[in-house]
Amino acid sequence: MELPDLDVERGMARRRAILGDAWVDRSMAQATNFNAEFQDFITRHAWHGIWDRPGLDDRTRRIIVLSITCAMGRWEEFELHVRAAIQPGSPGQLSPDDLKEVLMQSAVYAGVPAANSGFAHAAKVMREAGIDLAAVDVQAVVHPADGRQARTATSPSIAYSVRERRGGAHPSHTVVLSHALGCDRSMWDGLAGRLSDTCRVVSHDHRGHGLSDVPEGPWTVEGLADDAAALIRELACGPVVFVGLSMGGMVAQALALRHPELVKALVIANSTSGYDEAGRAAWGARIGLVRSGGMAAVADMAMPRWFSETFRDANAAVVERWRRRVAACHPEGYIASCEALQRLDTSPYLGNIRVPVLVLASELDPGTPPAMSEVLARGIPDADLVVLPGASHLSVIERPTAFADHVVRFLDRLSA
Repeated sequence: MELPDLDVERGMARRRAILGDAWVDRSMAQATNFNAEFQDFITRHAWHGIWDRPGLDDRTRRIIVLSITCAMGRWEEFELHVRAAIQPGSPGQLSPDDLKEVLMQSAVYAGVPAANSGFAHAAKVMREAGIDLAAVDVQAVVHPADGRQARTATSPSIAYSVRERRGGAHPSHTVVLSHALGCDRSMWDGLAGRLSDTCRVVSHDHRGHGLSDVPEGPWTVEGLADDAAALIRELACGPVVFVGLSMGGMVAQALALRHPELVKALVIANSTSGYDEAGRAAWGARIGLVRSGGMAAVADMAMPRWFSETFRDANAAVVERWRRRVAACHPEGYIASCEALQRLDTSPYLGNIRVPVLVLASELDPGTPPAMSEVLARGIPDADLVVLPGASHLSVIERPTAFADHVVRFLDRLSA
């Protein structure tokens, strides 16, 4: 009894799964005594020998094939794999945005002419498949990792960016990200990139930070919340999920208390509802340090409070980036912000926050230790507390994956 050739059977099954029955049937129908052995070779060594290997998933292998065939100008094979990749339900199916990213990266590593031809061939195949490629204004295109950059028409004018969900699908939420004292909206780049897959993401520079205005003081946390409210109203994007860390978490509380109609839910990370006498004295000392030693002195002091020793030892370049960011902060804007935080006291009003709240704390945070987050979680009626082990104050930088995972799960619960 003749045994079946399992390599051929397995290779043919994989070939049909990836390219579709119609294409494979045409190839087999065109086999002759001249090319049949080549077809056998492809089935054994490409489709079983390579595509059946467990090391990479089908999506990754598709991307590799598209990259190589684009780089080498093998346009017949490139179109074949584009056509197969966009078929609904195909293993490792790719979207038009996925194809775009393959070709954008090919432009850097294989050259602009190759990518230019790749875009033309891919567009032809997608149009043949009935995929609508709508015309757009090239001058309106923005880098998807940065979003659209703008400033509010209000005074003070607040600089912000908007990352839209790709592909034009309706976002599940609009999320506003509010940064820590001495930082800017780039603090949120990692989280914003992850959330923008499903959400509209707005991040802004507080007054006195980044590219926003630096109005004369005195300032209050309530005024910072009013800045955020003006931004939300100008974008007509409320109610929003407002995510704030440290100073941003204090702004989140004030926003929910002063403008509840604009808030759907809050994430309050590494923050507090107020300070005791010792805490207010520490803010006074920091203000004095800025006035006597400038922002560089404060920047040096902040790094051991922001990042754990383990993180600082392993990520010196990251720590130095944020030290420079603090050192470049506008001194008067920093002082006015410190004075606003020094006067913060939302503790008596936490029970008036009537939206779901996720409170994130860090085990090693010396500035806003977990006990401060426990006060928030106890005082807000619908609040859950999560403590990130081994993290310090700037938890979204030190534990980006864990931070994002908790935020995504919170957003998923809101959508349920």
